Amino acid sequence: MKRQKPLEVVFFESDAGNQPVKAFLTSRPKEDRKEIGADIYNVQKEFPVGLPLVRKVDIGLWEVRSTIPDGICRILFTVTNTKMVLLHGFVKKTQKIPPKELEIAINRLKEFNNLSTRIKK
Repeated sequence: MKRQKPLEVVFFESDAGNQPVKAFLTSRPKEDRKEIGADIYNVQKEFPVGLPLVRKVDIGLWEVRSTIPDGICRILFTVTNTKMVLLHGFVKKTQKIPPKELEIAINRLKEFNNLSTRIKK
């Protein structure tokens, strides 16, 4: 089911001003960026959407699943109001999300939520 208005995609930004997912995407070959971008765009238009494109990973945390030539790319994200916040990206070589990668995404989600709470006050 198409959303009335697509989600706005924003990159998580650390306190230091880094945008790790943006850096990850720009480091990928053009063909990979096109595939990943198309998948993110489909999520923008269709969220909530399920497998094979999106899988819930944890409370408030989902993954976009993109198949690229050298593996399976995962972009972990959260949704808040009308925004899709891209938290972490990596190329996966195993069946499960490596614990280290999941921990990074969860920590960024906590940081994002803390920042959002401070802004609302």
